[in-house]
Amino acid sequence: MQQPRDFSLYGAVDLGARQTAAQRRQQAAPRQSDAASGVDGPDAGQASPFVIEVTEETFNTEVALRSKTTPVIVDLWAEWCGPCKQLSPALEKLAAEAAGSWVLAKIDVDANPRLAEAFQAQSIPMVVAIIGGQMVDAFLGAMPESQIKQWLTQVLAVADQLGVQAVPAQDGTGEPDEAIDDLPPALAAARDAMETGDLDAAARALEKALGDVPSDPLAKSWLAQVNLMRRVSSADPMNVSKNAAAHPEDVDAQLQVADFEMAGGDTEKAFDRVLAVIKRTSAADRNKARLHLLDLFEILPPDDDRVKKARTQLTLLLF
Repeated sequence: MQQPRDFSLYGAVDLGARQTAAQRRQQAAPRQSDAASGVDGPDAGQASPFVIEVTEETFNTEVALRSKTTPVIVDLWAEWCGPCKQLSPALEKLAAEAAGSWVLAKIDVDANPRLAEAFQAQSIPMVVAIIGGQMVDAFLGAMPESQIKQWLTQVLAVADQLGVQAVPAQDGTGEPDEAIDDLPPALAAARDAMETGDLDAAARALEKALGDVPSDPLAKSWLAQVNLMRRVSSADPMNVSKNAAAHPEDVDAQLQVADFEMAGGDTEKAFDRVLAVIKRTSAADRNKARLHLLDLFEILPPDDDRVKKARTQLTLLLF
């Protein structure tokens, strides 16, 4: 297994992949007409609730956020890719058998070149495991089903270590059996909303959960993650970065770019940016930055070394 690393679409750079993708789509046109005549593609006829089609627009909710509560296996494929047509059906079959203990996210690299660039996919098929917002392992090429199962066993062991354990469905409906779902109702509602990408509903459910149990660490962490995703989903990362660079004295601009750094997995850089704002400001601006940093802390476990280091620095700045 690879060493886990934070992963997000943010920060990906389009280095000409769109032009290549356009050429490939032209080459694939005859194959698409064949598909319309009844030739199956890698996902033809797929209607499983455990297999989702992901785009650049839906990636952060369907993969990055969903992976906080459920392991996500990403399948990068293309219509013109022969091995993909061997691998994808096996993955879809295993996802259906897993019944929700993990989900399969399919990404057409031709239609989503920025995602292909983000994953540094130089060849396909490429399969990546995302757990807790981190890319924990990957493999290239088509593998026999038996080897895929072995790989998945290792991936789910990592998920267990990271505390990401989805509950498999028991009734064939795609929903967890209530008898084995021990989350409080508000947290269960928040989890369901997070998995469908409804961030506003998730936030409302988590606020209710914290109203019931103000010190609930899971509710606090989930709410901090949801609020972060809501903030970054409403802005363009390139514009945010340019604005922060052009206005280093603008507190709101610096906090906004720190959000994108956090969402992109550059946790220490995000913490350092907000600490720098706290260091050079006072009164209301300093307090705004302080509260923002405390909210970012909630995303990670309290014993995380990066949180401990930043908390120490924050204490020194304030006192």
